[in-house]
Amino acid sequence: MTDDKGQGLRLEDFAGQAYDKLRYGDTDRQGHVNNAVYATFLETGRVELIFKADARLLEEGFSFVLAKLDINYIAEVLWPGTVEIGTRVTKVGRSSVTMEQAVFQNGKLCASAETVVVHFDQTTRKSHAFSQAQRAKLESWMQAGQA
Repeated sequence: MTDDKGQGLRLEDFAGQAYDKLRYGDTDRQGHVNNAVYATFLETGRVELIFKADARLLEEGFSFVLAKLDINYIAEVLWPGTVEIGTRVTKVGRSSVTMEQAVFQNGKLCASAETVVVHFDQTTRKSHAFSQAQRAKLESWMQAGQA
């Protein structure tokens, strides 16, 4: 993380940038977006980075499984509107990748997260090492603006 709870992060700091439209059903009795919905926002950010049509990362028969999701809630997200999600790679392991993510609304940082996903062989149901090409693509996403 950039610092404690990701303060000072900007959407422009992230290689992957996505957005989600807020739904009324995302809100809770306090009138803000429920904390559980943040995991869905972060999923949108990861999926849009990993499954880009013009930069295919996964081969047939493989997927990513979520191994860790650590969210720091910083500010409320309010309906109606949208959120922007930033995603970047911070570490590439043998078969796992660690990502730093952030959720913004109207330019304000609302949450930061550390996410770990594992490259998964759907036939053996076990982790599978990245190829050199996959590793190079993931490492290119460690810098902002490379996605």
